[in-house]
Amino acid sequence: MKEYQVVLQDKSQEKEVQNPIVSFWENANCFTDFCSPWKSDPFSKIEFRAFWDLENFFFNFRVFDTQIYIDQKDDSFDSIGNSDRVELFFRSNESLDPYYCLEMDTAGRLMDFRARPNKEFDFDWKWPKTDFEIKTSKDEISFTVEGRISIKSLEELNLIHNNTIEAGVFRAKFLENENREYEPTWISWVNPNTETPNFHIASSFGKFILME
Repeated sequence: MKEYQVVLQDKSQEKEVQNPIVSFWENANCFTDFCSPWKSDPFSKIEFRAFWDLENFFFNFRVFDTQIYIDQKDDSFDSIGNSDRVELFFRSNESLDPYYCLEMDTAGRLMDFRARPNKEFDFDWKWPKTDFEIKTSKDEISFTVEGRISIKSLEELNLIHNNTIEAGVFRAKFLENENREYEPTWISWVNPNTETPNFHIASSFGKFILME
């Protein structure tokens, strides 16, 4: 399995640094080795970073794309599911029974749900609001989606084993086709080796190693 080392940041540094979160991102490991196995078209560079501080897991997607598509008909999950977004999945075991999905668009809308094998989705389930935060931003060349997840909630959901979190990291990019309809390009950190796009499968996950 692919592995990514999540750097531990010393919270005592927060008093010494004017903007500790920015400083911590600079020290976090970065990976950009995403793939789109089902399409040969090029896609925009994606940078993913994460760190933790014993109490929270922080994540940051920076996507070098300014042509963003958002379905704005409403704030439903259908609308989010038809928009450019980034995604984090966490599984408690290799059987995916259960796993948890966080899909976040550039407007800061969240589609969070619990799932089981064969795409059995429970959209009534929600990540506890006090244990999750998200914010988004844009600049001239990119957009950023970043957030915080409490370690307590990850532990309560049985998602940390021996300082390891098994996770999927994904992006959906929508482009207009010749019929003036928007269709997605699916992008993944781990190549799941499936004939058709599918993130909801054990082979799409890698490991986040919480360093000490």
